Amino acid sequence: MTEKKKVDVQIDGRDFVVVGSNSAAYVKELAAYVDCKIKDLTSKNDRLSQTMAATLAALNITDELMTTKEELGQLESEAKEPIEKYELVISDWEKSKEKIKELEMRCSEHKDDLLKSKLDNENMNKEIKKYIHALELKEKELADSQKIIKSLQDKIYENQIKLIEKKKELNETNNLKNDKKDSFTKEEV
Repeated sequence: MTEKKKVDVQIDGRDFVVVGSNSAAYVKELAAYVDCKIKDLTSKNDRLSQTMAATLAALNITDELMTTKEELGQLESEAKEPIEKYELVISDWEKSKEKIKELEMRCSEHKDDLLKSKLDNENMNKEIKKYIHALELKEKELADSQKIIKSLQDKIYENQIKLIEKKKELNETNNLKNDKKDSFTKEEV
């Protein structure tokens, strides 16, 4: 059970003893607020009695209280929706975490596939380089062979020309021989 405290306060020039469980500072702050409201009203209208000033101050303070309650109700209403959506947000967050884990796993698998593809690509590039080198050697051999073939064809051509010339000479020699032979046979006859 809370202990009751007595606090002496002054409102509109009159002394009061307030009994309650709140701190003395809090009670004095309330009394000062009420006193300020009453003084504010009496400064504007000096014909107000203490009772009338206290009643109008109570009415103004009640208006402030009601306005504050209404604002509090609106704020509670506005705060209610996010609180109600909290479970949905948490659920979405959990789903998002699971989706992220799944995507990270897939990403890891794709990284492994990519690494394997890179290694395969490097191996293929090495093979291609070997084939290119072998092709270059074969092309060099082919070029050398073509030079030899060209040289041999030139020799064959030269030899054919020589052969034709020799055949001509042989034909001429044969013709001369035949002519001489004919000339001997004609002389004999």
